[in-house]
Amino acid sequence: MPSAAPTIADLVASVAGPVRRPDDPAYRRATAGFNLAHQPCPAVVVEAVCESDVVAAVRYAAAAGLAVTTQATGHGLRGDLAGTVLVTTARMSGVRIDPRRRVAVVCAGTRWRAVIDAAALHGLAPITGSSASVGVVGMALGGGVGPFSRAHGMIADRVVRLRIVTADGRVRDVDADRDPELFRAVRGTRGAFGIVTELEIELVPITRFHGGGLFFPAASAARVLHAWREWAPGLPEAASSSLALLALPPDPALPPPLGGTYVAHLRFAHLGTAEEGAALVAPMRAVATPLVDAITELPAAAIDAVHMDPLAPVPVVEQGCSVRELPVDAADEVLALAGPDAGSPLTVVEFRLLGGAVARRPENAPAASGRDGAFTAFAAGIPVDPEHAAAVRVRAAAVVDALAPWSARGLLNFVGEAGPERIEGLWEPAEWARLRAIKAVVDPAGVFTSGETPDLG
Repeated sequence: MPSAAPTIADLVASVAGPVRRPDDPAYRRATAGFNLAHQPCPAVVVEAVCESDVVAAVRYAAAAGLAVTTQATGHGLRGDLAGTVLVTTARMSGVRIDPRRRVAVVCAGTRWRAVIDAAALHGLAPITGSSASVGVVGMALGGGVGPFSRAHGMIADRVVRLRIVTADGRVRDVDADRDPELFRAVRGTRGAFGIVTELEIELVPITRFHGGGLFFPAASAARVLHAWREWAPGLPEAASSSLALLALPPDPALPPPLGGTYVAHLRFAHLGTAEEGAALVAPMRAVATPLVDAITELPAAAIDAVHMDPLAPVPVVEQGCSVRELPVDAADEVLALAGPDAGSPLTVVEFRLLGGAVARRPENAPAASGRDGAFTAFAAGIPVDPEHAAAVRVRAAAVVDALAPWSARGLLNFVGEAGPERIEGLWEPAEWARLRAIKAVVDPAGVFTSGETPDLG
């Protein structure tokens, strides 16, 4: 006779961490992510405190016929996760640095800040994204690009080993020698193949950089964007930059000239000398007089100073794409939709320079998408009510549609709210078929299928 389906009581008895159901007073806290625009409503939440909790949660879900999704910080939250078993790994944090091998061993719920600070003690740094508050595992498994990526590649390129709990409830140690196909597939598809409980990532000998930001007034936004799109592609690989059109809130934490204003925010990071960095950015300083000039010498640990991303949870509605070039017409289309006179509900439209080491496929390259784009484009807004959220979605989609004539295959971490067809389109058809073949072997029942991961079923 078939065994009886497991009960919640069975799950509770099998894990050390808390199990939360919708009627639990702690359920909302346990499900909350960084993106407050979405309120997850999974069937049950397991607040894992160890790897065996993850194993038990996956086995329970598989036996109960439920999908599984995972969350550390919830920065990538895109939907409500209805009907799933949500495994939160925020309690599974920790990092160990091996300075001799220049690697960090990182637990599932660890944020970049912990890795940055631990590595800095040894004169090393990880390749991170633009915000140190983001979770390491989620960003790395989505590919991951940041201010040092043009010099050192995607974050996924730096993952040398991982431990993953797959749909059969097994814990696998995976690297380029042990199961190279699964190792390749996991690095770039977020949680589509299982829950990663530990990553080993390479560090680089970076202790300082020359960077920060220039904030230009609304009146010069168009001039700055056009100057930037011509200037940025000529930067050496040691330098990276992005340009954001920002409608800043009246936040008292912002410098006085910026709160409640529309600005063009040039972000810059250079790994060469201060003199070289100043010479590189000089043409942009000459375009217009900035309201704030915050480009200077910085320790590597001050990476947050480049993009100045929000540190506290906020509601965000977002869409993104990549483009193979950024000609005059493309920039003008975006200015018409999101410039200072557009009446746009968007908070930010950002173009981020790619290329350099991001475009090169290293030995044992991960399956991460988006290497062929010259720039990534990202449009987002902070919704204040459902009507405003709808307006943000329409305008963000309009920005992506306007850039379609120049589109390239995009980055998974930057696509934002997107349907299955757009997600599939991030990969070449042959690559998508290869990923589906691995999925059919590792997760034939589609246990790891949710709105947060590519649907490879």
